Formats: sequence, C-alpha cells, structure tokens
Amino acid sequence: MVFFVTQQVFRYARPICFKLSVRYFSVSDQQHTRLAEVGKLELPKAQGKYETGQLFLHRVFGYRGVILFPWLARVYDRDLPAQSKAGQNDTSTVAATSSGGDSSTPPNASKEVQKKTHTFYQVLIDQRDCPYIRAQTEAVTFLGNQESSRSLYAIPGLDYVAHEDILPYSSGDQHPLQHELFDKFLAHNPDKEPPFSAQDTLRAWQRKNHPWLELSDVHKETTEGIRVTVIPFYMGCRETPAASVYWWRYSIRLENLGELSVQLRERHWRIFSLSGTLETVRGRGVVGQEPVLSPRLPAFQYSSHVSLQAPSGHMWGTFRMEREDGHMFDCRIPPFSLESKPDDSNNPPDDSTTNLGGSSPSSTSTTPSGAGTHPGNGGSTSGSSGPNSI
Repeated sequence: MVFFVTQQVFRYARPICFKLSVRYFSVSDQQHTRLAEVGKLELPKAQGKYETGQLFLHRVFGYRGVILFPWLARVYDRDLPAQSKAGQNDTSTVAATSSGGDSSTPPNASKEVQKKTHTFYQVLIDQRDCPYIRAQTEAVTFLGNQESSRSLYAIPGLDYVAHEDILPYSSGDQHPLQHELFDKFLAHNPDKEPPFSAQDTLRAWQRKNHPWLELSDVHKETTEGIRVTVIPFYMGCRETPAASVYWWRYSIRLENLGELSVQLRERHWRIFSLSGTLETVRGRGVVGQEPVLSPRLPAFQYSSHVSLQAPSGHMWGTFRMEREDGHMFDCRIPPFSLESKPDDSNNPPDDSTTNLGGSSPSSTSTTPSGAGTHPGNGGSTSGSSGPNSI
C-alpha cells in the first residue's frame, strides 16, 4: 500500500510542528484515507546546517525528503530595500518600467539590492509523494555527453530546499524514503546521528556533476502578496557549425502570501543576450498550466530552459495574475543574470554516472527544437537559434 503525506493535514499541523513529539500525518491510497506514522519531528535549527542523511518534511510542499549535501548561495532579495521609503519608490519604478518599452537593461537594474549568504540543500524527494506536490520533480537537468546531440536529460526526484523550509524528523525505519538513488547514495548507520551517511558513490557523483548542480544565486521579489523566487543554473555549451550555444535552466517558485486566491494567466519574458539581441516571449500560463495559488495550496514551482548564442545575458519579466475578486495585476519576475563558466569546469555527466544503475534520464530526454515545454512534460525545450524561454 502506497502512503503519502497530504498537504492539507501537513498545513494543519504547522502551528504545533516545532514540538518534540511523534506526529501522525494523513495518508491515503486509491480506496480510502487513513493514518500512518511518519516519524518523530525534531526541533528545526535556527543556526548551523543539517547533515547529509537528515530526513525532513518540506515546510511548503509537504513532501518527505532526505538531505544529500548543502550549498551556500547569494540571495538577492529585492523586497528588503523596499521597506524604506526610497525602496518603495524604487519598487514603483520597477512596475512602471517593466510594463513599458523594450530595453536591453532590466528594469531598475541600477537599484542596490541587499545580498546575503544563505544555505540551501540538494535533496532527494520520496517518490511516493511526487504525484501529490505542486513542484516539478524533474527540475534537475543536464546536457547529454554525446558530441552529436544537444539533448537534455532530466533526473527525477531531486530538488533544492532553503534552510528555513526544512522540518527535520527521525525514523527507526532503515528504508524511510523511497527513491532509487537512496540506497546508492546513503548507508544506514544506527550509531550515527542522523543514522544515514554518505557513500563513496554520493561523493563521486557530487564531485563529477558539481558544475551543473551548483546553486550560487537566488533572486526574490514580491508584488501584491505574490513572491517570486528564481534560481538560475548554467548547464554548458554546445558547438554547432553556425555558433556556440550556451544553455541555462532556471527554477521558479511562486508563493501566495495573501488571503485571496490568485491564478497565473500569462507570462511575459524579456531575454537580453551579450550578442546584442533582445527577445520578448509571451504566452498563456507556464509549462502548460495556469496554476491557482490559494491559501490552502499557496505555492507552485517549476523549471524551464533558455539558450543564447553568447556566454552571458540577463532575463526579467512579469506574470499576469488574476485574483479571485477579478483584480488583474502584473507580478514582477526579478531580473537575473545568465553567466557561463570556463570550459574546463563544464563537465557534463555521462549516462552511467547519472544512472548509477537506477535512474533513467534517457526516458525523459528531449532534443531542443524551438521554444516549448520543459523536459519530461512531453515537449521540447528552448531552441538553439537564439534566445528562447518559457
């Protein structure tokens, strides 16, 4: 019988989740709903970081996961300066600029944005929970190692989680998480805390795939109670007879901090390339969906890709949102840079390293051929003829 942690009951448990006690979460199968013990919640860490092998519940999406290793990222939060009067004026300028003319400079690019260093974690998601969370579970992608191909491959069940979204718990189960890489990456050691430690395969995988896994910059901005978080990743370069094509992926999380439901209706992107090109992309929804952000299910996360014929550029834009009272507004996507890395640090994995005898990224691979949906969603990814985005 397959069990999963439901978001509704998880949210109900939030006010008491910091108590050190055994918690029971709602689980269900196709026939009925019942309770099953997940484990014992632990006190979240305000300082320091969690260790490899720590089991956790995601504070927002409610899934079960395990920490593989941490990242230190630079967080650029455009809401922090806006707390002052001058910052509020700057925010108004962003809204006015981003809704008008084509410019190769992101709106309010000269604004000084407060930067801080923050801990994020590379994690595995319990496969039993994947169908029930509003987050893409194949968000980690890489370029295949075949010289004649520009295929993108997706690895299921990997995510990046901020320190404050970790709700740690312990379990006496030697196999508390269902993921095909769990036993390949982690070994059970009851004398340690947490009782799961990194195997050599995890260390080798981290070293080899560090370039396309690395999380370095995070960008945040809030408009009318909708917070947008963007994390860009450089994926590598592909040589073609006509030009060199540079690839990035970016993860976007939308959160409704208000009391009224809001639905994402349209997207409007601007992508500037160092080669001097500026492209505007408009369309309905994101990745084929028009998600509703409600007080009960306030968050949605997805990832997509962009390619440029230049080693750097930047992106910015807006999401057109419709509130349940009929109010329409443009939610700003914070400007973020697309920066490449030296060729010697770009080391795309081969299939054997990624599969580790288990995962099969080839089953979700796609060949880029124009703007489309993300890998694993039955469509193609951004094309190589110029800057393209979803």
